[in-house]
Amino acid sequence: MTVTSGPGFSLMMEHIGLAVMLETPCVFVDVQRGGPSTGLPTLPGQADMMQARWGSHGDYEIIALCPNSPQECFDLTIRAFNMAEEYRVPVMMMMDECVGHMTEKVVIPRAEDIEITDRRYTTAKPGEYLPYQTDGSMVPPMAKAGDGHRFHVTGLTHDEKGYPVMNADAQEKCVRRLVDKIRNNIDKIIRLEEIEIEDADVVVVSYGITSRVAVKAIQMAKADGIKVGHLRLITAWPFAEKRLRELAKRVKAFVMPELNYGQMFFEMQRAIEGKAASYLVPHGGGTVHEPEVIYKKIVEAAKGVKEVAL
Repeated sequence: MTVTSGPGFSLMMEHIGLAVMLETPCVFVDVQRGGPSTGLPTLPGQADMMQARWGSHGDYEIIALCPNSPQECFDLTIRAFNMAEEYRVPVMMMMDECVGHMTEKVVIPRAEDIEITDRRYTTAKPGEYLPYQTDGSMVPPMAKAGDGHRFHVTGLTHDEKGYPVMNADAQEKCVRRLVDKIRNNIDKIIRLEEIEIEDADVVVVSYGITSRVAVKAIQMAKADGIKVGHLRLITAWPFAEKRLRELAKRVKAFVMPELNYGQMFFEMQRAIEGKAASYLVPHGGGTVHEPEVIYKKIVEAAKGVKEVAL
């Protein structure tokens, strides 16, 4: 488990790319702060979201989770380690300074009640084990240290033995599996919280600390009679484009507040494909949004919905 923050996170990106290629289960914790560079070392931000997804070079998939409370920090950390083991992939815990410094009650269950995904080990005999050979699950089993297995692994494009193979065919076979083992399990991986979106004209999409600030803004808008719901991204990556695309068929507008200038917002726009209006509520970090700012954007979105209807 590697704990990083702000600029230090960028120093880890080469290692994250290596972990993807070697299929090394690992969890990275990024308590986001205002940037760039040293920026605001102890003040909030949410501007590492794209870096988490695309910071290393090449095609790959990772998993990123966004807790909004100390309880979720505990619960989702367990989930992060379980998914790292299940898919042999780096998993990011994308907290922010507010959540990282928050003090709230955390209920810790008994150890025997915590669900743990055990590492899957090969049953092959020494000399027969191929470190990147799969059995149909797309995730190869690992070798246990001390069992006599000897093999070579590399960050280069490789075959099932782990040996470098430098051609397009090997690249397609190797990287396609790295990508598909996540994409083919998106419905199992993604977690969302949906609140009163069934008949909503406007849906607020948020994550992390901003999701808690948005609650007050939504309450204010509801008091004005606006039909507004709330979609919280617990899983940031893979992105919930399938669900947003479904909602865009009936929701008239989406509002997204972020402590950045539009990182996940542009991903949301891509997903809804122009089928609904979209409104960004940006913030450079250092503080969280004032609820009134989000509320005004919800009102603006609702007004736009009415004008379109007329």
